[in-house]
Amino acid sequence: MDSNKSASTVNEHANSSASDKRGKYRIMAEIKRLEQDSKFLEEELEELERLEDASSICKELLLYVETKPDALLPVTTGPANPSWNRWFEGFQDSEGCRCQIM
Repeated sequence: MDSNKSASTVNEHANSSASDKRGKYRIMAEIKRLEQDSKFLEEELEELERLEDASSICKELLLYVETKPDALLPVTTGPANPSWNRWFEGFQDSEGCRCQIM
């Protein structure tokens, strides 16, 4: 009976040391992953610190866009055809429109 106890104790000890090693490697892998994550975040933070303020960049871009004409639109000083204005101005007097709804 005493030998059975000692054999079971040895088996339990062997099982616990095997699981300890697996747990140890799992913990070491987790620590390694956390170190990589923290290194990545530190690099991102350093890169952000080197960047200029976004507001100053936006102001520069807005100034540039406002001063340049749109390349897709023709540059005109007035209407290309003055008779087209009548379509957008509306009627000058109320007598001009004699539409009747039936």
